[in-house]
Amino acid sequence: MFASFANRRRFSDLSEAEVLALAISSEEDDGRIYATYAEKLRHDFPDTAATFDEMAKEEDGHRARLIDQFQRRFGRVIPLIRREHVAGYYSRRPVWLVENLGIDRIREEAARMEDDAAAFYTRAAQASTDPATRKLLGDLAMEERKHYDLAEHMEAAHRTSDARQEEDDRARRQFVLTWVQPGLAGLMDGSVSTLAPIFATAFATQNSWTTLQVGLAAALGAGISMGFTEAAHDDGVISGRGSPVKRGLASGIMTAVGGLGHALPYLIPDFWTATGIAIVVVFAELWAITWIQNRYMETPFLRAAVQVVIGGLLVLATGILIGGT
Repeated sequence: MFASFANRRRFSDLSEAEVLALAISSEEDDGRIYATYAEKLRHDFPDTAATFDEMAKEEDGHRARLIDQFQRRFGRVIPLIRREHVAGYYSRRPVWLVENLGIDRIREEAARMEDDAAAFYTRAAQASTDPATRKLLGDLAMEERKHYDLAEHMEAAHRTSDARQEEDDRARRQFVLTWVQPGLAGLMDGSVSTLAPIFATAFATQNSWTTLQVGLAAALGAGISMGFTEAAHDDGVISGRGSPVKRGLASGIMTAVGGLGHALPYLIPDFWTATGIAIVVVFAELWAITWIQNRYMETPFLRAAVQVVIGGLLVLATGILIGGT
């Protein structure tokens, strides 16, 4: 790894031909990234996909102008030099790390790409000694700075306010189905279903360490079970609920978090202190579930509070009653 860093060229050491070659390869990469985003979004967000199609065409136009300038000055053979060959040069995140994070994240990444490109062209223009090349690079810097605004204008041209609202609603619905719904189910299961065994153990033994062991086993075991169940029972193709891996992770992690919340206080050796903190944590968990239901599932707050808090308290009371007898 260190050898690969050592073998990189510094930007200041590049010739003007290499700078132009680097700009050409960068525009090719950016155009392909925008085309990939467009293809990824075409089914669910056709208007935004059309915007990225236009942006890909813009990058292709930049590439053609750079190639013309290179051939005018240096001939037809363009040296192969890419971003990863230059130390300190801006990088692009792998497409697969961005495209699965949602439409808003993709838009943010597009804006970052344009800012990076504008900074590069500004620096390259300052280092150029040829007036025509300097002008071209300066023009491209200005165009890249305006490109994000242009993208916004293109989006406005490709969509009506109703279409934009429809895309936003679809994105929100997908977020809820893929992340919020399984995560909420996991949090509820982890927070509520582990109350009885943890507090039954606590009041039966009045021993913090034993209660912690039972709590860890219950929380982690429930997390693994819920995660695999969520991932296995629905592949998301027909239901449209999204990647089973994402849903499994959301459900499994939140189940474990819900159970660990009132198990970890038993790290405190004093039993009654640990129990008092655990009960406070239980109330916090139940109100968090209520808030999520109200915020994302649009359940009326009072109804959510009655369902979650009363149900949770009944399970808590069951555990205390069984453990205390």
